[in-house]
This record gives sequence, structure tokens and C-alpha cells, in this order.
Amino acid sequence: MAEQKLQGKKIAFLAADMVEEVELTKPWEAVKEAGGTPELLSIQDGEIEAFNHYDRSKAYPVDKQVSEARVDDYDGLVLPGGVGNPDNLRQDEDAVEFVRAFFEAGKPVAAICHGPWVLVEADVVRGRKLTSFPSIKTDIRNAGGNWVDEEVVVDQGLVTSRKPDDIPAFNEKLVEEFCEGVHTGQREKTAATTA
Repeated sequence: MAEQKLQGKKIAFLAADMVEEVELTKPWEAVKEAGGTPELLSIQDGEIEAFNHYDRSKAYPVDKQVSEARVDDYDGLVLPGGVGNPDNLRQDEDAVEFVRAFFEAGKPVAAICHGPWVLVEADVVRGRKLTSFPSIKTDIRNAGGNWVDEEVVVDQGLVTSRKPDDIPAFNEKLVEEFCEGVHTGQREKTAATTA
């Protein structure tokens, strides 16, 4: 049995239709194996449809609409990728505000592939070092982020990775950061960008 580092911690997974399946399911499994409780939030009730790159896959049941979720109820946030998923999320005001509130609270956030698009929309990448799928590096740089091409990057509680191949390193770091809890530096960095 894996070490129960996340025992008693609830982790929000925020995703919408066209989420990259493996970027949802593998981190979900890592959270559960570490003793945490994952919960799927979305912009609608019912189910979200996952994809394997461009091919439709399975549907996953939504636990709660993000409009009804409170940041105080969660210890960490995962933003899986896929192209359509973050594009849907960043157009939803409740989703964007939920993500921004995580940074304002200093709570750890993990985003992979195209997931950082939502971070750009929430205006929380300014002054931070992060990575993503290469096609959105210009968006991150234009939003004031320091984009690097690395397997996994950690900056004050923010964990980012580029693609499905990076998932083992991504999972290891997200469990570590979620275990550490609130990062004061993340809260201070977010406050500084809005001052």
C-alpha cells in the first residue's frame, strides 16, 4: 500500500468536455493512492466526455458544478489538459474565479498540457516559472509567465508539466505539493500581481 500522504485531504479536479483522459485519470489515481479524496468539478452537471488526443473516449460523472464549489472545501486543484477542455473552462467566469481563488488562498495547483490556459485567463502566471504544451508558450509569456521546456516545474505550490509523457513526474510533484499544503509565497505572488 502506498504511503497515505494525502489522508484527509480533498482534491478538486476541474475539467470539461474534451479533457485529455490520461491527464484526468492518472493524477486522479495518484491522489487516491496517496490517501486523498478526488472530486470532479465542471461547468455543467451530469458527465464530461474525455478524449484520447482527437478520439472520443469515456464519459466521467461530475461530482459538483464549479459554481457551487468553495475553495475552502479543497486542499489542492488539478487542471488536466486536452485542447477543448481548458478552452471551455476559460470561457466560464465561475471556473476562472475558482482557479484564481486557489492562488489567492495560497493553495497548491497542478496543471498539465493545455491546462495552464486557464491560469492565463485567471491572470495568475505573471512572474511565475512554468511549463505547458509548447503550443501555448506564447500565451503564457504574453501573460507575464516565464515558460520553460522541462518535464515538471514547481513554483511556490504551482506544479506544471508539458504532456502525457510527463505524468509520472507530474504526479510525484503534485502529491508532494498537496501534502505540503498552503504556500505563503504563492499567495504573496498573486497579491503582488493585482496591486
